[in-house]
Amino acid sequence: MKVSAPLRLSAEAIRGKERHFPLFLITALLPIGVFPFANLDGTVLERLALPLAVTLLVLESLRAMPEWVARIGPFKVNGIYRWLGIISAVVVWWPLLVGHRPLFLAHVLVVAIRALFYSLTAVRIIQVLANCDRVGVRTLCLGAAGYVHLGLTAGLLATVLQLVDPDSFNLGATVLHEELMARLSYFAFVTLGSLGYGDVVPASPIGESFAVLVSISSTLYLSLLIGLLLSRFISSQQREEV
Repeated sequence: MKVSAPLRLSAEAIRGKERHFPLFLITALLPIGVFPFANLDGTVLERLALPLAVTLLVLESLRAMPEWVARIGPFKVNGIYRWLGIISAVVVWWPLLVGHRPLFLAHVLVVAIRALFYSLTAVRIIQVLANCDRVGVRTLCLGAAGYVHLGLTAGLLATVLQLVDPDSFNLGATVLHEELMARLSYFAFVTLGSLGYGDVVPASPIGESFAVLVSISSTLYLSLLIGLLLSRFISSQQREEV
């Protein structure tokens, strides 16, 4: 299967999306902010909190990211990306609409699809940063949103691991079904920040390998971010001097 994946984005296409970057960062932070209040058996606001936050993030991701030009065989990557986003936004309402949580295999698939969407968004953010021709507040917002997406992706992947193998992580406390994702997202961001509080820890070789990969990903992303932003800033300064 032929894969066509041009990495170059036009500066005009990026400038046309820059106005969305600050709101994109805010919506990326929303799921983290509502995790403590999300409860399928709680009040109306508690049941609506997470579905609304995820839906807003997906919609803003689709609006803020320039279209993909890459193709995988006859399929456009942009079309795949959009469908993953639509599915992610729709299925998050499933428990609220049908009154019960999805079956095990369906739950794993739903979480994995959202993880794939977030990871593709993080990749696209890096491509945008690599092709932007100037550094400003909006560009910094996009870079921060990429870091948040890295943590959200890691949290979802950790949830998949824990669902498939309940011994992957020691959560440090008994958690309800809907609290699992929040707890492992907390673990993911703590690992990204190299804090290591020790209250949620890997409990199997797979969990340990996952924690290592998350830590490496964080270091690589920050290195890329700093390198890209510095190179763009120096280039813009040189152009102004000329």
